[in-house]
Amino acid sequence: MIAKLSELGVTSEMAYTAGAVSIGLSFLSWAVSKKKEDAGTDRADRWGIFVGQWAPTFFALGVALRLEETGT
Repeated sequence: MIAKLSELGVTSEMAYTAGAVSIGLSFLSWAVSKKKEDAGTDRADRWGIFVGQWAPTFFALGVALRLEETGT
């Protein structure tokens, strides 16, 4: 899978950037949900946690792609 992503042009820097962006989106989704929805803090927390769980996946993909790029 990692080799295929690399062949498609996905770089480790892209994955690291996606991880950093997902951290910001986690906070943004929490804040927007808290302000705009009447569901309360629990719902906002769930949105923030859901999006926040993407970051480790993107960072792990970044590490795997970096290893693929360097041939290690």
